[in-house]
Amino acid sequence: MADDVLPPGEDEAFRARCRAFLDEHATGISLGGRGDPRGESRLRAAQRFQKALADEGLAGLTYPVTYGGAGMTKAHERAWRDTYSAYPNMTYDLLISHGMCLPMMAEYGTHAQKSAYLARIISAEDVWCQMFSEPGAGSDVASLQTRAERDGDEWIINGQKVWTTLAHLCAYGIIIARTDPDVPKHAGISMFIVPMDADGVEVRPIHQIDGGTHFNEVFFTDVRIGAGSLIGDLNNGWRMATAMLMYERVAIGSGTTGGITTDRTDRLIREARKRGLSHDPALRQKLMRLRTLETCLSLVAMRTRAELRAGRTPGPGGSIGKLATVEIADLHTEVSMAIAGASGVAWEDEADAFWQRQALTSLQAGIAGGTTEIQRNIIGDRVLGLPRDIGVDRGVPYKDLTVGTQTS
Repeated sequence: MADDVLPPGEDEAFRARCRAFLDEHATGISLGGRGDPRGESRLRAAQRFQKALADEGLAGLTYPVTYGGAGMTKAHERAWRDTYSAYPNMTYDLLISHGMCLPMMAEYGTHAQKSAYLARIISAEDVWCQMFSEPGAGSDVASLQTRAERDGDEWIINGQKVWTTLAHLCAYGIIIARTDPDVPKHAGISMFIVPMDADGVEVRPIHQIDGGTHFNEVFFTDVRIGAGSLIGDLNNGWRMATAMLMYERVAIGSGTTGGITTDRTDRLIREARKRGLSHDPALRQKLMRLRTLETCLSLVAMRTRAELRAGRTPGPGGSIGKLATVEIADLHTEVSMAIAGASGVAWEDEADAFWQRQALTSLQAGIAGGTTEIQRNIIGDRVLGLPRDIGVDRGVPYKDLTVGTQTS
């Protein structure tokens, strides 16, 4: 059987199996009218869904059985995604754990690391976070100051990370830290696995404009981790980080389902009809543009996933999908506020607060996963082949730079 094509009978049987599971378990995530500022209820619902998926033998479809996967083909994964696209997305809150940490561990982890961690990531028994950004190292992550120093069979980590999504609910995190300050900033970074309950790890919530607190600051004070926690080679962390960021942009730009999806437009159309606004020509024009953008993003995502199925590691093209999500988020906010009207700003019915929260949350779209400016630089440099920005710090040892919050 070819890896990318299932025989018709087997394809339909597998899709029927997927539909039977989804009919029972993909019922949407309801908070019952309660707030969920720390994201715990949503994440626990995603974990229950993923656990049921694993019990059914449908989790981690293309990962080896040895590491907790289903050992199926890329054609099975495509059939799953196509089927899942018609149902509510139950696993959005596993985007980082499954879309970034899982493929990184599968591609770069040692046999011992994969044996220890992959099965529990796949089933969502353990959720993982990513710890890259710092107060003085956001767009320029290579300026990070968090350091890891070797002490016998351990590494000692000191420093601070920021904007770490769901860190308070995660069992482990993937962190990059400086391991050699005597070389240029990109060359002295390494990547590690950190247990989030280790002594010296402190997680503090960040209060967001939409009322949520699912982002966090994470502080590390003499945190000791084993020598086996290093991912990849020592001082090769920038290459690891770049690969992980590529997976992140693919995850953000392509989502967890397949096919062409226009969920945002469909919801706005239903709301416009409910409010008697569906015949407004200006509104209809904007809704059509939003549907077009969502359709185009779906097509880009399908192409990206086809490249992944072909065995290609995500490249800079993932920034195109990431950039498109920002334009969609901006237009969605504009249209949703036009539909909600005054109730999107001041409301009596709690259901109307949804639109206001959506609008405020959309502000993060152009920052999370790399700013819009960074995505355009990547596309210009690495996709279109335009001249790179001048780098005045190339070849300069990190210890001699004044970067981030480092002043001397």
